[in-house]
Amino acid sequence: MALKRSSLEAGHRRKFLVVVDDTAECDRAVVFAARRAEHTGGVLVLLYVIDDADFRGFLGVEQVMRAEARAEAERVLAAVTARVAEIAAILPETVVREGTRAGEVVRLIEEDEDIAVLVLAAGTGSEGPGPLVTSLGRASGTFPVPITIVPGHLSDADIAAIA
Repeated sequence: MALKRSSLEAGHRRKFLVVVDDTAECDRAVVFAARRAEHTGGVLVLLYVIDDADFRGFLGVEQVMRAEARAEAERVLAAVTARVAEIAAILPETVVREGTRAGEVVRLIEEDEDIAVLVLAAGTGSEGPGPLVTSLGRASGTFPVPITIVPGHLSDADIAAIA
């Protein structure tokens, strides 16, 4: 299903979406997307997804666990926002959701018609490119926006040269 994208219409800006966690490859995606957003006059959107499966079956402590997960999400997003400030003259939008990563990525894209590109980075370890890259890569032929996968081994200078 094709979603209407409005990022090039008057009053809209092209958004680059990055799914945030505390992995090294996430930093590669952030650097690339921040530089692309800055160079094209776009917006960087940082999405942190709290896995809601972690809370199931824990009656009584569920609210405490949610609060702790939310605090962790805010901590990670603050660190990534500070990283963006080091490399680009933009202020990212931040979004925190609960659910599955792949599901929340698709839902956010469906809700925000300015999101034009999903930027991920591939892991460099022997276990493969990473679970999100793998799961979304399988659906890339029917995915609602282009997916850019940044090689995880690229340096900041390498990324600056191509973004």
